[in-house]
Amino acid sequence: MEKWFISKKKADFVRIGEKFGIDPVIARLIRNRDITGEEEIRRYLSGTLSDISDPFMMKDAEEACRLLHQAVRGGTKIRIISDYDVDGVISNYILWKSLSDLGGIVDFTIPDRIQDGYGMNSEMAVNAKEDGVGLIITCDNGIAAFDPVKKAKDLGMEVIVTDHHEVPYQMEEGKKRERLPLADAVVNPKQESCAYPYKQLCGAGVAFQLMRALYQMEGREDKDLEPLLCFLAIATVCDVVDLTEENRIFVREGLKRIDITENTGLRALLRAHNLEEAPVNSYHLGFVIGPCINASGRLESAEKVLRLFLEKDMVTAEETAQELKELNDQRKGMTNEGVKEALDQIEQNGYGEDKVLVIYLPDCHESIAGIIAGRIKDKVHRPVFVLTKGREGIKGSGRSIENYHMFEAMNGVRDVFSRFGGHAMAAGCSLSDESKVEEFRRRINGCCDLKEDDFIKKVSIDVDMPIDYISAELVRQMAVLEPFGKENKRPLFAHRKLFIERIQVFGDNRNVIRLSLLSDRGTRMTGMIFEEEDIFREKMGEGKQYITCTYYPDINVYRGNESLQIRIQHYFFT
Repeated sequence: MEKWFISKKKADFVRIGEKFGIDPVIARLIRNRDITGEEEIRRYLSGTLSDISDPFMMKDAEEACRLLHQAVRGGTKIRIISDYDVDGVISNYILWKSLSDLGGIVDFTIPDRIQDGYGMNSEMAVNAKEDGVGLIITCDNGIAAFDPVKKAKDLGMEVIVTDHHEVPYQMEEGKKRERLPLADAVVNPKQESCAYPYKQLCGAGVAFQLMRALYQMEGREDKDLEPLLCFLAIATVCDVVDLTEENRIFVREGLKRIDITENTGLRALLRAHNLEEAPVNSYHLGFVIGPCINASGRLESAEKVLRLFLEKDMVTAEETAQELKELNDQRKGMTNEGVKEALDQIEQNGYGEDKVLVIYLPDCHESIAGIIAGRIKDKVHRPVFVLTKGREGIKGSGRSIENYHMFEAMNGVRDVFSRFGGHAMAAGCSLSDESKVEEFRRRINGCCDLKEDDFIKKVSIDVDMPIDYISAELVRQMAVLEPFGKENKRPLFAHRKLFIERIQVFGDNRNVIRLSLLSDRGTRMTGMIFEEEDIFREKMGEGKQYITCTYYPDINVYRGNESLQIRIQHYFFT
């Protein structure tokens, strides 16, 4: 079920359009994203790296830089420990490249998703000591690594934690009290006492800002780090953090540089997807490049991707990039099977009325549990956990909806987990054994205060605009709104009651539907729907000739000829 509503935020759109040289419709779209005030609009439209905050505003950044400076100058061996997802791997690469270019002796460890689980563990601390490491720096993990950090400190090593995840806390006299690992420096903008103004950086964003601070301390310029911006853009999009303010600038600047990257591995990855000569946008980062990087950490080892980014030989890089592409194709098949099994389980076991879905798929590869949870969440619009049988106990991932802070909810039943962590919209967990699954389902639902209205998907329409007003110039101007992503969604328009003149279905799976549409003012336009034909026909029923839809306009290029079209997102028939 969906509820459509039109944003009606007020502003002088004509004046804003004249001031910034944009169409009033574009001005309205910007206002709908809560961008107000001339300086804020300027940063949104044309913000640059000079608008990024001083990295030394991050708590412990100065101490972390001092420790890194001493380690680099003193020849101390530095080990980077990251997560295995896109953000983790790229955070690792940013630190490795930056520290190596300063002359540091640096190596890395990435946990195996199956054998090690998430983040730094105590065994890694022991291994680091045995390998002669003097300083450990974490990235995209570590904020909850209390025991591993203590182990490293007990063994005589220095530890810097860089992370962006929620800071763990415990309740004392009804108040939250942060609990931090006992590292020499903890760099995480989400700490209560951190003065850094922008809290939504991904792990790679925190790592990049720390390297900016270090390079400033070393007398180096920011431009020395600019080749890393295309990597930071990939991590920022793929970790699904807000594409606002600083993240928006990082992604935009990274996209400008990705087609001129000199990194052999990244060029090979682009070439494997026919993107080396094509304009790359945030969609390609999030749905083409990112999944290939993630597939390595899911089904093999994430170190394969990091070594790809360190590779100098193009032939070897192209072979690895092709392997990653094939791994991702394998992952897609496994995911589709898992989604089908999950939906069958919901129907057979009567879970559909649960406020929070807890689905146990014992034979599912634990690396794709989060993807399956996300797919199910999109279908049923409820918080979803997918659990699977790991080597040691039960592993799981959750994906949430608005109005349900998943990490906070899990904290309320924390004793059911052997380990957990995450954000408002996504989380991971471990349970000791299968006997805990039903307890988890019962307790997480028992403390859920979501109302029926929360389960209705809200569709926010930017402008109720008939297709008669679409022009090629307007579509081209919409490019200033990119990059699109979380908290900066692609604009959504609506047209009431378009006549359907013709329906054509294409694709090997018959999931590309082309409609020939006619407005009551006589405007003809093609409308594209990407959905299985059976689902489309079932929605349409018999005798329906008109469609009311939400859409975004696009320019289709075919054999050098351009034509306007709309991509239909939501619809119903009359």
